[in-house]
This record gives sequence, C-alpha cells and structure tokens, in this order.
Amino acid sequence: MTAILAATPPVPGGLTERTKHRLLDLVKRHGPLTAQDLAARLEVSVPATRRHLGDLQEQGLVEARTERPSGRGRPQHVYALTERGEGAFPKTYSGLCVDVLRHVAALFGEDAVTRVLASRTAEQARVLGAELPAALPAHVRAEVLARHLSEQGYDAVVDRVVEGGQETLYLVERNCPHLAVARQFPELCAAELTLYGELLGTAVTRETRIACGQGCCRYRVG
Repeated sequence: MTAILAATPPVPGGLTERTKHRLLDLVKRHGPLTAQDLAARLEVSVPATRRHLGDLQEQGLVEARTERPSGRGRPQHVYALTERGEGAFPKTYSGLCVDVLRHVAALFGEDAVTRVLASRTAEQARVLGAELPAALPAHVRAEVLARHLSEQGYDAVVDRVVEGGQETLYLVERNCPHLAVARQFPELCAAELTLYGELLGTAVTRETRIACGQGCCRYRVG
C-alpha cells in the first residue's frame, strides 16, 4: 500500500510495520479473510499474524466478524477493514464532488451551489445540535465539535489562549479532507463557517484558511 491519508493513524517504518501494510492491502483486495488465510498469504506464522491484527484493531483499521463460508459450514472469524481502514486507501471522492458541483452550477446557476451547501449545513446542524446544548460551557461545546471534526478527518483541536486575563477560544483544523473541493468552491468554506457559528451559538471568525495556502484553518470563537 503506497498512500495513507492524514486522518489515518501513522504506521511507523520497519519490517513489522511493512507487514501490517501488506496485511491491510490483502484484506482490501480479497475481502474478509481469516487469520490463517492471511498468515498463508503473508508467509508468516498464525500467532504473528494475530499480533499484527490485534495492533490494527487497536488502531481502528480492521475489525473481527463471525461469518459462515459461502453461507454454509461452521462459523469462522474473519477480519475486514473498518471505515477508517478503508480511508487508508486513495479515493477519488473529491474529484467526483467537484464535477457534480460544476454540473449543478452549469445546469441551475451559480447560486444553486450555495443552496445545496446551505441545505447540507442545515442537516449537519440538526444532527450535531443535540450534542451541543446551550447549557454546556463554551469550551466544552468547542471540544465536542473538534472531536466530531477530527472523526471526519479535520484533525481539529481547541486552543484556549489567555491574554490580559481574558480567555479566547480558537478552533483549529490542521487538515482539510475536502481541500480539492474547497479550493474550487469557496462556498464550502463559507457553509462550514456558518455551521460552526450555529453549533457554538456565538460569532465565529475565520483567521486563516488551508485552501488559501495557510498551514491551518483557524477560527476565533466569540
């Protein structure tokens, strides 16, 4: 396997870790496999394979399932990629999304892209809003939002900066999982800014933007 996305836990170098890369690649190419099948394909022992699988399970990249071979026979334990594991392989979703948005703009006008993204923002606000009640302290709400964003690949953290005895919250995204889209459709970034303001219940100001060549997306909260 030659490409790991930023959202995937880093796998250190070395022979052992290269074996784990090969293991992930086998599961990806050949579907759910037993530890015995993987050991035979890797040409390593079954106990060693199970150790690698255990490490990958801890990283959230593979999961164990119980299946019947071809729907018959005795149940057996097999290993499959999790959604996070699937994310370790290159995808072309960004290219597809850009093409779709271009067609939306061409067919229905430039403002149609804004309306589509506004609808998406409204849905996200409904889904996440229940986990960010107004009764929560501001920094807790920001932390919950950062956690959700990190699960989506943004590698988000909250900075609490104290100046002159006054604390300021910053939501910082150290990765943009939709960079190709954001560069061509700034409406996406505008929609995200609106979403964060709605979820946090206060003014949110973007100070830096990855799509503009800066190192992170940094939002001042409040």
